[in-house]
Amino acid sequence: MTAHPTPPHRSGFISFVGRPNAGKSTLTNALVGEKIAIISDKPQTTRRAIRGIVNRDDAQIVIVDTPGVHRPRTLLGERLNDVVTHTLAEVDLIGFCLPANEKIGPGDRYIARSLRDSTKAPVIAIVTKTDLGKPKQIAEALLRVQTLQEDLGREFAEIIPVSAAADFQVDTLCSIIAGRLPEGPKLFLDGERTDESQQSLIEEFIREAALEEAREELPHSIAVSVSEMLPRDDSDVIDVHATLYVERSSQKPILLGHRGSRIKHIGTTARKQIESRLNMRIYLHLHISVLAEWQRDPKKIDRLGL
Repeated sequence: MTAHPTPPHRSGFISFVGRPNAGKSTLTNALVGEKIAIISDKPQTTRRAIRGIVNRDDAQIVIVDTPGVHRPRTLLGERLNDVVTHTLAEVDLIGFCLPANEKIGPGDRYIARSLRDSTKAPVIAIVTKTDLGKPKQIAEALLRVQTLQEDLGREFAEIIPVSAAADFQVDTLCSIIAGRLPEGPKLFLDGERTDESQQSLIEEFIREAALEEAREELPHSIAVSVSEMLPRDDSDVIDVHATLYVERSSQKPILLGHRGSRIKHIGTTARKQIESRLNMRIYLHLHISVLAEWQRDPKKIDRLGL
């Protein structure tokens, strides 16, 4: 009986791009199998390239979730777009996320033209959020996506509808990605899901809780920095000291809430996420500080690690 040769192992990087709130982070989390990227329906939720790792028998996929591409109004916005540009120059494959429940817009065409000019990597069109549309709407969305190929300057390598929320075709997408990566060895150890540090993940979970709590008042003005992580003697509890930065003094009481109710709720929500995702017991010490107009100041942005 003839033995079939073992298929070659594949490994490489795919970057998810798209307008803000196109479902990139939700899809990243679904493919990785755990939460590594925070989620909000507000623009600029993702502020840096976050790498998630999918380990399969036949491939290791490194997903680079990038900030949503948008017309920048601040220095921070310009830097977020720069993160996307630099990431696209280094990946093997691109996943262009386009929500099924939204029409193709100028922002999508701008991204397609940017991809045409900046990279020759194959592009998979991923029609996201199909759980929010009826079959007819999804079919129409798939047809609309094809019109972007003129702006892209080439055909999409694949066009696939998915829903991370409903787990629709997520495994199929994973197989498509794996099959299009170059042959190569594993780039990370088995079991690794992300190269993000514990500190970075903690900062992101705190920021997610703050965004959810102050979603209407302060969506872009919040930044978080962990200053200390101190294990307690004779205990498995870690004391985490973190500062939430706002841009103006008038924003501080908004984040604090009546008699500290809002910051307390932020801490409770973040602690549960951190303990669940990182399998560690913590006590959060949260502070609020004003860092005036930090989104427009390069030194302050650098200080925050953005």
